[in-house]
Amino acid sequence: MGTPANLLTTEQLESVKRSYFNVLGLFLQHEQVESRFLRCLIKWGIQLQLSTADLTHTNLDLDKLAYQEPREKIESLYHLVYMIYLDNVVEDIELEVTTLYAERLGYAPEVVGELFKSIATVPFDQDKPRDLKKEIEEFMKIQKSLE
Repeated sequence: MGTPANLLTTEQLESVKRSYFNVLGLFLQHEQVESRFLRCLIKWGIQLQLSTADLTHTNLDLDKLAYQEPREKIESLYHLVYMIYLDNVVEDIELEVTTLYAERLGYAPEVVGELFKSIATVPFDQDKPRDLKKEIEEFMKIQKSLE
């Protein structure tokens, strides 16, 4: 199901990268980061083709990199899904990292799990590109109505 980075507009890719740095900041706020989480985060950075220019462009200082509550939580969830599917492979560790981040956004882990199951089990139709952001918004509306 992957969405190659070159299919995004420059603005969309910058937005995904900002979300990536926010996820990274969440994990780096801890004294120690488990190597399995770090491997996942490094993999995403490589797949997003991050460069030092990305750090300077977003005025990021790695020493001060920290989690910041995003204004658009649904968009942050979309970015997580996007990063997971960059290589067309969904790994358990990616789901774990995503669940931890989504919990920090205020979502219940079981809701996040159901979201990923619903996205992963819908057949991918190459003739009609999927609008993952819209699917996530609809899913979250349904979940909210069930609460």
